[in-house]
Amino acid sequence: MKKTRQAPELRAQVATVLAASGSSPEEAASVAANLVLANLSGHDSHGVGMLPRYVEAVLEGGLKPNTSVQVVLDTGSLLTLNGQRGYGQIVGEQAMGLGITRAQTHGSCIVTLANAHHLGRIGHFAEMAVAQGLVSLHFVNVQARPVVAPFGGADGRYGTNPCCIGVPLKGREPFVLDFATSRVAQGKMRVAHNEGRRVEPGTLIDEHGLPTTDPGVVVVPQSHGLFGALLAFGEHKGYGLAVACELLGGALTGSGTWHQSSNPDVRAIVNGMLTILIDPAKLGTQATFEQEALAFIDWLQAGPVAPGFDAVQIAGDPERAYRQQRQTEGIAVDSQTWQEIVAAGHKVGVTLPD
Repeated sequence: MKKTRQAPELRAQVATVLAASGSSPEEAASVAANLVLANLSGHDSHGVGMLPRYVEAVLEGGLKPNTSVQVVLDTGSLLTLNGQRGYGQIVGEQAMGLGITRAQTHGSCIVTLANAHHLGRIGHFAEMAVAQGLVSLHFVNVQARPVVAPFGGADGRYGTNPCCIGVPLKGREPFVLDFATSRVAQGKMRVAHNEGRRVEPGTLIDEHGLPTTDPGVVVVPQSHGLFGALLAFGEHKGYGLAVACELLGGALTGSGTWHQSSNPDVRAIVNGMLTILIDPAKLGTQATFEQEALAFIDWLQAGPVAPGFDAVQIAGDPERAYRQQRQTEGIAVDSQTWQEIVAAGHKVGVTLPD
């Protein structure tokens, strides 16, 4: 059972809970807006359904409200930053703001961000960069319960480790490629479990390492308290990219990599992110870049459309279509997710409507 809610209503309700859990009104409004934007973009896995876990992380001390990014090293075109366990939506935007300014000055900037709490939808940061005419690349690792099995492995050993690339297209909507290196995001399994749905074969293995379509194996403890695991997309290729995200987003940033026993009671999610920003205007190839990029996109979309598809799309098109639709029609939230949000509000003294 789902109920449709309008974005302004959701933003206000989420912000109220965040403020009650310790955030300033400004921080609460910003984090709430980011979560609702994920829902509007079609990524419910990174939307308001994350609120209960955020509240629990604050209460356990793993997420620290009203914390800003710390500049550890600034050489101009190199920034070493520490999120200090602040809200990823806040310290992530702060890191991108610093990096964008440096890239506009120097032509490029490499930004390492360590110890950010859950950064949310990484595509948001790429959208910040392309809006300023910059190319951006992001490699992220996830330190929480390991939910993805290595290729050839039979249990979870690392996180969903997203990768994101943003490319501006002159006079067009940008190319924004944003994906988990697991076949699907962990949050999508939470949504499927709450909705009582099965998932596609080839997505999951259970706690015994056997194939399953039950998303609950990575959401709630199974036999002997064990969990199942997600599989990497593209077999060894997605697995290899996930390892690269761990090494670049975790090891290189100083945020750390996952190599310990899992504690399912810990609710904090810690991300490290390596961001590379490039200004084509200062690279000396902008005119060719703009011309060739558009020519290639036009070439892709000029071809025949396969049966079952309406058009040949590029990365970013589905999110933009969802935003247009959901701004008008509202955001559907399943009853289980909403009850979890209501319960999170109760923990900090906020009563939301059932």
